Amino acid sequence: MSKLNLSKGASRRSAYDLRKSRSSNAEPHTLSILVDNEAGVLARIVGLFAGRGFNIESLTVTEVDHTGHLSRITVVSTASDDVIQQIRAQVETVIPVHEIVDLTKDGHSIERELALFLVDEEQISRTQAQELAESFGARLIDTKTNHIIIEKSGTSDEIDELFDRLRSAGLKEISRTGVVGLSLTT
Repeated sequence: MSKLNLSKGASRRSAYDLRKSRSSNAEPHTLSILVDNEAGVLARIVGLFAGRGFNIESLTVTEVDHTGHLSRITVVSTASDDVIQQIRAQVETVIPVHEIVDLTKDGHSIERELALFLVDEEQISRTQAQELAESFGARLIDTKTNHIIIEKSGTSDEIDELFDRLRSAGLKEISRTGVVGLSLTT
């Protein structure tokens, strides 16, 4: 086991990322996991990542089959392919899993995220906000108060780009759903 670097300011990332060296082949992976909708399943999956010192960067879960009581959990974490394979193997043995797909590696997939941006109307006019939103494929959804709410659905990179543009235009708050995805391979 590697020695932890616990000096003050050693890590600017998650508290779990305290090891000095990380595998150089670590990359973001999006896992789509279809599970029985029962108590404790999500906690066990999160525990597998935390137990290995890997941060979950995005997590979404909802019931997708009400009659079959199935939920889809989508997890984004940065790790090497080997670590992801180990986590996948353990998820399949510990949890009532019906399907687990690495959307990053297992064929074609589509990933999306939803974000709501709250912008101060004193910093940007409604016309400017409308033009900016349209240029990013977003839309204004609430303009009844002294704030403007912009809704954007797209890739995480697209949402990050809109965030960067709105930061200097009176952005007050942002809420993001996290990544959801589907495999397009049959």
